[in-house]
Amino acid sequence: MAISEFKAKCLAALEEVRATGESLLVTRRGKPMAEVIPASASGKPTWFGADEGRVLIVGDIVEEPACPPEHWEALGPGPYGGFDDPPA
Repeated sequence: MAISEFKAKCLAALEEVRATGESLLVTRRGKPMAEVIPASASGKPTWFGADEGRVLIVGDIVEEPACPPEHWEALGPGPYGGFDDPPA
């Protein structure tokens, strides 16, 4: 939908997105400018569990680290752990 049409019919366009559940692409001179998407049913972002199946937990870093402490650069020699300069 062209931005001029969206400006003229904004409330109706938003109601259509809500009713159909389909997104609406707003363009200016044929180039995408914004995408209007329907709100989630709960009204809250659904980030919890978004990476389910894509992240592998290999252990508890506090009780049983995934690698031995001697592999941790920050625990190395020097006044700032494994770094020569102080953190920025």
